Amino acid sequence: MATKDDCIFCKIANHEIESEYVYEDDRVTAFKDAHPLAPVHVLVVPKNHYENITDGVPADLLEALVHGVGEVARITGVDKTGFRVITNTGNDAGQTIHHLHMHVLGGRIMTDGGPEGAGTVE
Repeated sequence: MATKDDCIFCKIANHEIESEYVYEDDRVTAFKDAHPLAPVHVLVVPKNHYENITDGVPADLLEALVHGVGEVARITGVDKTGFRVITNTGNDAGQTIHHLHMHVLGGRIMTDGGPEGAGTVE
C-alpha cells in the first residue's frame, strides 16, 4: 500500500504530478480520472493523506470533500442531469489507490452498480 511519500494521489493533489484539474480549494483537489468509466468521471481527494474513510478523517474534512463533490457537479453540469458518488473503502470494495477519494460519475444514464460501480448505459 502507498505511503504518504509514494502516494500518487498525494502527488497529484499537491501538484507534484500534473493532471486535468477540475476544482481545488485549500483542503481538497478534484481531477479527471485517468481511466474514466463515464463521460464525467472526476476524483475528489484530500490534500492530506488518509488511507480511507475509516482512517480517522476529521469531520470538517469530510464536509470539505462533499462540498468539493458539489462543486465538481456544478462545474461539469451533471448537477442538472444527475450523478453518482462512490467511495471504495478497502481491498474488498475495490479500492486500488489507498488514498481517500470520492468518484463523481455522470453524463450518462447509469442503471445499476455494475462491477466497476459505474453502471450500465441505456
